[in-house]
Amino acid sequence: MAEILIAACPPLGHVAPLASVARGLVARGDRVTFLTSATHADRVRSTGAHFHPLPYGADFDGSSLDADLPGRAETSGTARLNFDVEHVFVRPMPHQAAALDELLSHNHFDAVMTDAFFLGILPMLLGDRADRPPVLTYSTTPLFLTSRDTAPGGTGMLPMPGPLGRVRNAALNVAAQKALLRPAHRSANTMLRALGLPKLPVFLLDSAVLADRLIVPTVPEFEYDRSDLPDHVRFVGAVTPEPTDAFVAPEWWGELSSGRPVVHVTQGTIDNADLTRLIEPTIAALAEEDVTVVVSTGGRPVSQIGTRLPSNTFVAEFIPHDVLLPMVDVMVTNGGYGAVQRALLDGVPLVVAGNTEDKPEVAARVEWFGAGVNLRTGTPSVEAVRAAVTAVLGTSRYRSAARRLQRAYAGRDGVAEIGSLIDEVIGETTREPQHV
Repeated sequence: MAEILIAACPPLGHVAPLASVARGLVARGDRVTFLTSATHADRVRSTGAHFHPLPYGADFDGSSLDADLPGRAETSGTARLNFDVEHVFVRPMPHQAAALDELLSHNHFDAVMTDAFFLGILPMLLGDRADRPPVLTYSTTPLFLTSRDTAPGGTGMLPMPGPLGRVRNAALNVAAQKALLRPAHRSANTMLRALGLPKLPVFLLDSAVLADRLIVPTVPEFEYDRSDLPDHVRFVGAVTPEPTDAFVAPEWWGELSSGRPVVHVTQGTIDNADLTRLIEPTIAALAEEDVTVVVSTGGRPVSQIGTRLPSNTFVAEFIPHDVLLPMVDVMVTNGGYGAVQRALLDGVPLVVAGNTEDKPEVAARVEWFGAGVNLRTGTPSVEAVRAAVTAVLGTSRYRSAARRLQRAYAGRDGVAEIGSLIDEVIGETTREPQHV
């Protein structure tokens, strides 16, 4: 039985996958302490882990960044990007680090795992290796590591093979690091200097690679090839929630067996405050089509849908994907990393419309690997959605690509593989020579 400390930033997209990992570790007999926002206390405790709250200065709700962070709503473009990186991830760093220090000084942990943007781990990673337990970082997004073979993470740009592509990537990476995100990077170094630590030896958004293992919760078949990928970056397959065991089907559930193609549309559980971005255009786009449309509002009241519901459209606040997706022919989504991979686990092709957070990167991977259509916007027109759904339903190559990825995922168990990586790094630590 190992003693594991998990730490995650407050946004739900960072907490939810690590909660699934915590549940799996507890189930195999580990003792898990989970450091995150008080907002998620019940979620954490339901996994069997011990909850420990982030301190003031590092804790915020995370469900509405504009409300949590005064001044954010007035920013856009590069200014918004720097604002988010600095306020959501950099400024909490010393408070996160203090919480880790407190936990580690009063408890023994065999290993620490954090989400890749939990920068409070940096003081530990920049200190003496002999003075800390092994550390694993977990990427909650597609892999953003700087590479000669890819454009900077967040741009949503597809790979460009060959020498010309490497020239493009080098120029863009310099621009990202020396101009676009320079303010956030300098802010992180200023905070590290105030803590008596050296500056970052890598670009800020690459800092998760300083850990003993960087966990990427996908399969290599759904990530861009990188000839310079560090050896300690490990793909583990998808990490998904526990299967649903108490689903009560709505009265319209039988419509899914009508023989018509089933189209599922969702904006996820985070970026769903404005249902006019994707859900309403999709309803309108498919109102006269010979399909069955299943809408999930991601917990928002159904009454927030501001358009008439056609006879072929059925709505629920939440439908478990492990129950629904085996019956779906195409999923229309704003590109949440977990939701897209959950669809691919069932071989469901996608239409993706996302332009916030990491969603352009998720959409680009769907496009690159042929598993669907990337609409390259977060607010598609009715006509664009209709054309994309029609193309996916009518073109076998999308389904074939999705099923190829399904086979790749089928041989992997993300939570179990993470458990094995934890055992691996603990074993390496115990084999290291002890100096006196």
